[in-house]
Amino acid sequence: MGFLTALINGLSSGGTYAIIALGYTMVYGIAKMLNFAHGDIIMAGGYTMYVILAASGYPLLALVAAVVFCVILGVVIEKLAYKPLRGAPSLAVLITAIGMSYLLQSLAQIIFGSSPKILSAVQIVGGITVKNITIDYSTIITIGVTVVVMTVLSLFVKLSKTGRAMVAVSEDRDAAILMGINTNRIITITFAIGSALAALAGYLMLCKAPGLSNTLGAMPGIKAFTAAVIGGIGSIPGAMIGGILLGIVESVCNTIPALAPYTDAVEFAILIVLLLVRPSGILGKKRREKV
Repeated sequence: MGFLTALINGLSSGGTYAIIALGYTMVYGIAKMLNFAHGDIIMAGGYTMYVILAASGYPLLALVAAVVFCVILGVVIEKLAYKPLRGAPSLAVLITAIGMSYLLQSLAQIIFGSSPKILSAVQIVGGITVKNITIDYSTIITIGVTVVVMTVLSLFVKLSKTGRAMVAVSEDRDAAILMGINTNRIITITFAIGSALAALAGYLMLCKAPGLSNTLGAMPGIKAFTAAVIGGIGSIPGAMIGGILLGIVESVCNTIPALAPYTDAVEFAILIVLLLVRPSGILGKKRREKV
């Protein structure tokens, strides 16, 4: 029973990691950059919910406001910080992304202070019991939202004109430009989608643990990036697989007293071993670099 409970909890946390990892993997697949400020978009969405809840008291309105604000913030960051660096060395873009991450954390601390905020109105308590196994409502919601997000996003990429353009830009940006695809518009849309997913992931995190600080998205962002790499960065199904796998490993390790203090080390050790065995990740594709 203990293992089954850990498995269910792992699916829940893994679903959250998968939703965050989608933002990493989509941006990398299309813009060919690692947006390390992505985790801090989660934090920005959390503080947006805090402000709206204080003003209105309606959790659903707070979620909608967080999604809208995060989309705007993600697009603004892309336009001001990343777009001018198109064609620049990847190291310059990476350093800019790290700098943007610390900037967002510092701004949040200046505006809201360093003491944690509690969003009790967002927290979902209670659960259902099936054969002596209690499943929290927050876990059920997280798993359900993850399935819906993955299904909708996969259909969007496969069936919509914009989704097919995303695939084209991901495969060959120069060829996509020659075919008349506005790559700047596609990259902006990608950042908008990733930022919306980050806001949603922040809501799911706060449903289970309503504590909010300026580092809310730091560790989940790193773990979600790990999940994206494990699954094969650039692959949407890979992000799902990597997130679920990481969540299950984390949950199982937390149930073993000898491993619980070293859960993070175990997760990153799995990443290192996988990269040694399969550098492209589980579903990643080897790409030939053009000279």
